Amino acid sequence: NKRDPVIYRIAHAPHHNTGDKWCIYPMYDFAHPIEDAIEGITHSICTLEFEDHRPLYDWVIKEVGKWEKPPRQIEFARLNLTNTVMSKRYLKSMVEDGSVDGWDDPRMPTIAGIRRRGYTPEAVRDFCERIGVSKANSTVDVGVLEHCVREDLKSKVESRNVVENPIKVVITNYPEDLSEEMDIENNRENPELGSRKVPFSRELYVDGDDFMEVPVKKYFRLFPGNEVRFKGAYFITCNEVVKNEDGSVKELLCTYDPETKSGSGFEGRKVKGTIHWVDAKTAVKIKIRNYDYLMVDDENGEQKLNPDSLKESFGYAEPSVMDAKPGERFQFFRKGYYIADEKLTTDDEKVFNKIVGLKSSWKK
Repeated sequence: NKRDPVIYRIAHAPHHNTGDKWCIYPMYDFAHPIEDAIEGITHSICTLEFEDHRPLYDWVIKEVGKWEKPPRQIEFARLNLTNTVMSKRYLKSMVEDGSVDGWDDPRMPTIAGIRRRGYTPEAVRDFCERIGVSKANSTVDVGVLEHCVREDLKSKVESRNVVENPIKVVITNYPEDLSEEMDIENNRENPELGSRKVPFSRELYVDGDDFMEVPVKKYFRLFPGNEVRFKGAYFITCNEVVKNEDGSVKELLCTYDPETKSGSGFEGRKVKGTIHWVDAKTAVKIKIRNYDYLMVDDENGEQKLNPDSLKESFGYAEPSVMDAKPGERFQFFRKGYYIADEKLTTDDEKVFNKIVGLKSSWKK
């Protein structure tokens, strides 16, 4: 770099800004130190591949001008994350070919992308403090970043009941004309966030993942003959499965025990499973955008674009979700943390981006 540095290149070609008025263009190694000095930069932070360029950086500043406090170039290892691509050139190509929706796509590792995804500044700062600064190239597990996001949000955001792949539950011994409002805490970690009223009646929706007709071992959710607690409500027992002609589940016929209302002080039998629900009469339909990692490893261990990095679906939510403003975050109970998309959420349609999932104690 120092023996025979390239300072200018000459290109007799039209420029998109200056047209044909200019044909001499400074190279990065020449422009970079001069711009830093003119702008009063004290420390020019670079990645390790620029370490060999530092003698040229210092030489240009010394030879071109006299600055009382010339800038210093300091190099350290770039941040690499698993399942993530950091190359601006590769990110640009994905934007241009439509693999992502733009630079602010929630899957992109850009400031605009992670902001729209719902990551908080506090979580990103915590992540940077945890991993520190290094002179050695390494790759940090993206799970560390996700942990920081969970830690920051767990006591900040309110919980809401949302079900995907809804299955209707009919409580056959519940009065048809009765409707209650259940008082449910907003955040178990932070009592200061108070509680909210959630409608409850004879017909409800539960999440498709919370029912198995033939349960596997250690499955304590809803299945024929099993009793579970509906969060903030009653003990519910599944008695019968009603199916459609194609064999799919149409609805579950259940019964409830009125003595087991949450908060009533009931101290009788215990149940192992607690699931959430939404009231069928008042449920609102929302769009849910579940994100997976942008990059995955292929059979050769090389990273490739994940074709399933975005899955859109619709779900049912408790009615208070319709008050969500763009950029407002919630924990979808037992699902994960979500943010109302700042570009797509309107008064009439609510679109939620998955920020990060919850750690589950049970997997299929």
